Amino acid sequence: MALKRFGFIVTGDDFEKMQGTDKFMMKVVGVSHPEKGIEAAKQMVADGVQLIELCGGFSPVWAGKIIEAIDYKVPVGVVAYGPESIDAMYELFKD
Repeated sequence: MALKRFGFIVTGDDFEKMQGTDKFMMKVVGVSHPEKGIEAAKQMVADGVQLIELCGGFSPVWAGKIIEAIDYKVPVGVVAYGPESIDAMYELFKD
Protein backbone atom coordinates (compact mmCIF):
# COMPACT_ATOMS: atom_id res chain seq x y z
CA MET A 1 0.00 0.00 0.00
CA ALA A 2 1.39 3.39 -1.00
CA LEU A 3 1.51 6.34 1.36
CA LYS A 4 -1.43 8.55 0.41
CA ARG A 5 -2.23 10.35 3.67
CA PHE A 6 0.48 11.94 5.83
CA GLY A 7 0.03 13.88 9.06
CA PHE A 8 2.32 16.38 10.76
CA ILE A 9 1.69 17.83 14.23
CA VAL A 10 3.57 20.96 15.21
CA THR A 11 3.64 22.81 18.52
CA GLY A 12 2.98 26.54 18.38
CA ASP A 13 -0.60 27.69 17.91
CA ASP A 14 -3.85 25.85 17.30
CA PHE A 15 -4.73 25.38 13.60
CA GLU A 16 -5.55 22.72 11.04
CA LYS A 17 -4.72 22.56 7.32
CA MET A 18 -5.24 19.83 4.73
CA GLN A 19 -3.75 20.04 1.26
CA GLY A 20 -2.41 17.89 -1.50
CA THR A 21 -3.40 16.21 -4.74
CA ASP A 22 -5.52 13.24 -5.79
CA LYS A 23 -2.51 11.00 -5.08
CA PHE A 24 -1.18 12.47 -1.82
CA MET A 25 -2.77 14.44 1.02
CA MET A 26 -1.03 16.07 3.96
CA LYS A 27 -2.80 17.17 7.11
CA VAL A 28 -0.93 19.65 9.30
CA VAL A 29 -2.23 20.36 12.77
CA GLY A 30 -0.82 22.97 15.12
CA VAL A 31 -1.29 22.60 18.85
CA SER A 32 -0.61 25.14 21.59
CA HIS A 33 0.54 22.42 24.02
CA PRO A 34 1.94 18.93 23.36
CA GLU A 35 -0.96 17.45 25.35
CA LYS A 36 -3.30 18.52 22.53
CA GLY A 37 -1.25 16.35 20.18
CA ILE A 38 -3.02 13.30 21.57
CA GLU A 39 -6.44 14.33 20.27
CA ALA A 40 -4.93 15.60 17.01
CA ALA A 41 -3.29 12.23 16.40
CA LYS A 42 -6.47 10.33 17.24
CA GLN A 43 -8.40 12.46 14.76
CA MET A 44 -5.73 11.92 12.11
CA VAL A 45 -6.03 8.16 12.50
CA ALA A 46 -9.83 8.44 12.27
CA ASP A 47 -9.38 10.49 9.08
CA GLY A 48 -7.27 7.77 7.47
CA VAL A 49 -3.81 9.26 7.97
CA GLN A 50 -1.28 6.44 7.47
CA LEU A 51 1.84 8.05 8.97
CA ILE A 52 2.25 10.78 11.60
CA GLU A 53 5.31 12.90 12.22
CA LEU A 54 5.75 15.11 15.28
CA CYS A 55 7.78 18.31 15.27
CA GLY A 56 10.88 18.65 17.42
CA GLY A 57 8.84 20.50 20.06
CA PHE A 58 7.50 17.15 21.28
CA SER A 59 9.60 15.36 23.85
CA PRO A 60 10.11 11.59 23.72
CA VAL A 61 7.65 11.36 26.62
CA TRP A 62 4.90 13.08 24.66
CA ALA A 63 5.69 11.04 21.57
CA GLY A 64 5.25 7.88 23.64
CA LYS A 65 1.93 9.13 25.04
CA ILE A 66 0.67 9.85 21.53
CA ILE A 67 1.78 6.47 20.21
CA GLU A 68 0.02 4.71 23.07
CA ALA A 69 -3.11 6.87 22.68
CA ILE A 70 -3.53 5.81 19.05
CA ASP A 71 -2.88 2.20 20.08
CA TYR A 72 0.07 1.85 17.65
CA LYS A 73 -2.33 2.01 14.67
CA VAL A 74 0.06 4.00 12.45
CA PRO A 75 3.80 4.71 12.59
CA VAL A 76 4.75 7.88 14.48
CA GLY A 77 8.08 9.61 13.93
CA VAL A 78 9.68 12.54 15.71
CA VAL A 79 11.83 15.26 14.18
CA ALA A 80 15.11 15.39 16.10
CA TYR A 81 17.73 18.10 16.51
CA GLY A 82 21.40 17.66 17.23
CA PRO A 83 23.25 19.12 20.21
CA GLU A 84 24.27 22.14 18.15
CA SER A 85 20.61 23.21 18.06
CA ILE A 86 19.73 22.82 21.75
CA ASP A 87 20.34 26.45 22.80
CA ALA A 88 18.41 27.83 19.85
CA MET A 89 15.52 25.40 20.45
CA TYR A 90 15.41 26.43 24.10
CA GLU A 91 15.06 30.07 23.07
CA LEU A 92 12.14 29.25 20.78
CA PHE A 93 10.19 27.21 23.33
CA LYS A 94 11.07 28.78 26.70
CA ASP A 95 7.78 30.69 27.09
